[in-house]
Amino acid sequence: MTIRLLLVDDHQVVRSGLRMLLASEKDVEIVGEAGTAGEALEGVANFKPDVVLMDIGLPDMSGIDATREIKRQHPRVAVVALTIHEDEEYFFRMLEAGAGGYVPKRAAPEELLTAIRTAAKGEVYLYPSLAKLLVKDYLSQERINETISLDGLTDREQEVLKLLAEGVANEEIAEKLVISPKTVARHRENIMQKLQLHSRAELVRYAIRKGIIKA
Repeated sequence: MTIRLLLVDDHQVVRSGLRMLLASEKDVEIVGEAGTAGEALEGVANFKPDVVLMDIGLPDMSGIDATREIKRQHPRVAVVALTIHEDEEYFFRMLEAGAGGYVPKRAAPEELLTAIRTAAKGEVYLYPSLAKLLVKDYLSQERINETISLDGLTDREQEVLKLLAEGVANEEIAEKLVISPKTVARHRENIMQKLQLHSRAELVRYAIRKGIIKA
């Protein structure tokens, strides 16, 4: 399988460097580039990529908002953040927006390739130092602790929980499980209430802690 990749960064030099880096990879095809969020949205619609490599600092709209819009319009497209930002605020906001990977620009090429390939399979990839932020965060939260179990969730709610944590949109979950989007939304509401969670970032952290998805 060849992974169709769209590069999004407002610096041409960075995009050129990424092209050179990825040119020799037989399973990766760069189908387009974008320097703004607007161009990124057009590129996703026109080039139908499997993965978007997204910078956070774009001139017209943040990469976070662009990611959220891409996932809304094209839920099957995976987004991997490639950014200089390694603080908690950007990290968790990208997860909430639906990113399936987060890699700092200082990372080794092998890490970036792993993130792209992991996201293309519909899984979540987190750079090791950033995964530690999840550990630090959930250990500091009383509402997400070892006393919470999956016993309170039905089998179907557990299925929905896993797909939500992997960044799958409601419409695609409905298609996978052969249920209506309204039923998915109801399951999500029940899950968040039972587990005392209040955002997608908390849901992802919970799922990683419980081994439902892998960081």
